[in-house]
Amino acid sequence: MSSKLRLGVNIDHVATVRNARGGVAPDPARAAALAQAAGADGITAHLREDRRHISDDDMKKLREHIDIPLNFEMAATDEMLAIALETKPHAVCLVPEKREERTTEGGLDVAGGHNHLKRFVSELGDAGIRVSLFIEASKEQLDAAKSLGAPVVEIHTGAYCDAQTEDDRNRELQRIGKAVAYGSAIGLEIHAGHGLNYDTVKPIAAMPAIAELNIGHFLIGEAIFVGLEAAIGKMRRLMDDARGIETGAK
Repeated sequence: MSSKLRLGVNIDHVATVRNARGGVAPDPARAAALAQAAGADGITAHLREDRRHISDDDMKKLREHIDIPLNFEMAATDEMLAIALETKPHAVCLVPEKREERTTEGGLDVAGGHNHLKRFVSELGDAGIRVSLFIEASKEQLDAAKSLGAPVVEIHTGAYCDAQTEDDRNRELQRIGKAVAYGSAIGLEIHAGHGLNYDTVKPIAAMPAIAELNIGHFLIGEAIFVGLEAAIGKMRRLMDDARGIETGAK
């Protein structure tokens, strides 16, 4: 039987709804607590330079009020490094970031930014924070991540999820599968995420070398209609089914 696949729930877009009107509701920390109760294995939050959704105070509240691992997504900047070292989350995932983008577009260029990233990986690791790098499914990027000493990579699944034809989706799935197998073979822990939903999750979840999926926007959107517990429960069942695991999720 395959090992259980961890589910990290990204709660950024609870803050997006709050910020659309201002004020304090809905509270991302409350969403994180509900996600934990519903079976999430971790919580992911992306503190962007422009603070378009998650705020500094949100990060503090999340660190204080959840008992499962907090994964702090951030750009490799001195400002974010200082906040991460103060917050001390379980993990930091370094991601590319542009102000003009609506969501993270593509993976981090670890190969091209090796010298810049090295200090961030080293300082975060020295502080006891697990470092992951959000990358494309590329041998070059995997080799660069390994050479930096990052223990974890998160494979960007956006092109697979956004593919408009079955051939394109199968092509992307094969590319991801090869990268997952290669990354695992060189000793990296493999995570995956971006754009995953009920229709796209199972082929990714079925890859035995993947240890964790991070899913956010879809689950928060689905929760508007069915509630967060039901949305997460269905995703958990699909992930477990892909691994051949009986689940207790409702």
